[in-house]
Amino acid sequence: MSQVEKPMKISKQLRLRAQEFLANRKNSDILHEIVQNFSSGSDQQSCLLTLELVFSTLLKDREMFVEIVPLKPMIDNPENRYRQWLRSIYEDVFVKIVATMENGSHKIQAQGLSTAMNLLSCEGRFPLETKDSFENYVPLHKLKQILMKILSNKQNNAQLINKYTEYLLFDDILFFTWKIFPSLTAKSKPNEVYIMNYLLLLEKLQVHQNNETKILCGDENVMFFTFDEAVTIKSLNKIWHCVMQWDHTPPTHKQMLIVLLERVLTHLERPLLLTDFLMDSLDVGGPISLLALQGIFTMIQVHNLDYPNIFIKLYSMFEPEIFHTKYKARLFYLSDLFLSSTHLPENLVAAFIKRMARLALIAPSEDIIIICHFIGNLILRHPGLKCLLNNTEHITANNDPYIMDERDPVKSNAIISSLWEIQSLQSHVIPSVSSAAKFINTPLPSVEWDLSKDLDQTGEDMFDREIKKFNKLIVLQFEKPNGASIGKGERLLQFWNL
Repeated sequence: MSQVEKPMKISKQLRLRAQEFLANRKNSDILHEIVQNFSSGSDQQSCLLTLELVFSTLLKDREMFVEIVPLKPMIDNPENRYRQWLRSIYEDVFVKIVATMENGSHKIQAQGLSTAMNLLSCEGRFPLETKDSFENYVPLHKLKQILMKILSNKQNNAQLINKYTEYLLFDDILFFTWKIFPSLTAKSKPNEVYIMNYLLLLEKLQVHQNNETKILCGDENVMFFTFDEAVTIKSLNKIWHCVMQWDHTPPTHKQMLIVLLERVLTHLERPLLLTDFLMDSLDVGGPISLLALQGIFTMIQVHNLDYPNIFIKLYSMFEPEIFHTKYKARLFYLSDLFLSSTHLPENLVAAFIKRMARLALIAPSEDIIIICHFIGNLILRHPGLKCLLNNTEHITANNDPYIMDERDPVKSNAIISSLWEIQSLQSHVIPSVSSAAKFINTPLPSVEWDLSKDLDQTGEDMFDREIKKFNKLIVLQFEKPNGASIGKGERLLQFWNL
C-alpha cells in the first residue's frame, strides 16, 4: 500500500468504527480506541474529523444531556452514569482537540480550530444541561480554551487568527469573544509572540454588530443574548490600558499603531491620554512615525489637540527611504490633508514643494508623477508660489539657495528658489513622467489633480500602459513573404524549396 493511500484507508476505518459505536451502546470500547488513536498522534486530521462526527452526533441525539433539578441530587442509575461517562470523555477530548492548534502543521491547526468551533456550535444548539430559560447558549469555558491557544506565546498564529476571523461573522462569537478578551489580557510583561498574536486578533474584532445577523450557537430567529455595544467598548478600553503598559519591540509597536488607528482610537473614552505616546512614536522614524502622524492628525482634527511643531515633523519625514516603504501613499495622503489650508504661510508650503521636487530626482517613476501633481495642487492653493515656476532660468542647481539639510522648513530659503528639478524631469525617459513634469510650462488647470488615482498606481501599471501604446508598432518581419513564413536571404532556402 502506498503512503498516499494509507491516510485514506485509516480515515475510512475510523469512520466505520465511529458508526459502529454510534449504532450500539455496547460498543463503547470503540470510543476508547478512537481516542487512543487520536492521542497517539497518527493521522490527526482523520481523527479530528471522526471525533467531530462522533460527538456532534451524540450532542444532537442528546446522548450526553443530563437534566439537573435545582436543590436535588442527580439520580444515580445506569443511564445517567453512561451519560456522565460520555461527558467526561467529551471534555477530555475537547482539550486534546484544542491542543492540536499548537501542531506544527498549519493544516492540522486549521482543522483543530474548525473541529473545536463545530463542536462548540453543536453544544450551544444542543446543550448538555438546561441553561436558564434559553434553549441555546455559548459554552464560554470552551471558547476561552480556544482563544487561549490562539493567543499563544510560543508561535505566531497569524494563519490561525485569519481562520478564526470566519467565525467572527457570527454575532454571538464576536460578542462573547469581547467578553472573554479582558480575562485573557496579560497583566505583566508578555513576550513579543504573545503581543503580536494579541494585536492581530484585536485588529479583527469590531465593536459593533455585524450587518447581517448570524448566530453560530443557536437560531437567528431566537436571540439568547443582546449584542450590547457598550459592553464591547468597555472591554476595549479596559484591555487597551493594559496594551499600552507592555514593552513593545518595533514590530509590535507598528502593529499596535495600526490597531489603534483602524479599530481603537474612535472608541477610546479618553483619547487625549495617547498624546505623549503618539509624540514619542513620531521620533522613532520610518513607518512608526508615519502611523503616529496619522494618529496626531486625528487628534488635531477630532479632539482639538494643539501641536505647534507638527509641520516640522511632517517635513522631516520626506526622506529618500520613504519611497521604499509600504506606507508612502499614506504619507502623501496625510501631507495633502495637513497642507490643504490656503491660510498656511507661503514660505512653509514652498519648503515642502522644494523638498518634494528635490526628492523627485531620485524617486521611482510612479512617485514622480504623484510629486508633480502634488506640487501643482499646492501652487493652485497658493498662487503666490508661481514665482517658483518663473525662476527656473535664473536659479539652477549651481546657485540654488534652498538648504536641503535645514530642519526648519521656514528657514530653508525655499521661497527664493525655483523648480529646476521639475524642469530637468521633462527629459525623463518615461513619457508619462516627462509629460507630468511639463505642467510648469503651461497654465495651471482650474481644478486640482486627483491624487487618489496616482496613489494607487504602481510601476507595473506604468509599464503596462506604456507597452499598450506601442505594441501595434512592433514589426515582426520587414519583408512580406510570398509563401511560407521565411524571408529572403535565409540560408535555409539554399537547401529546401518551400
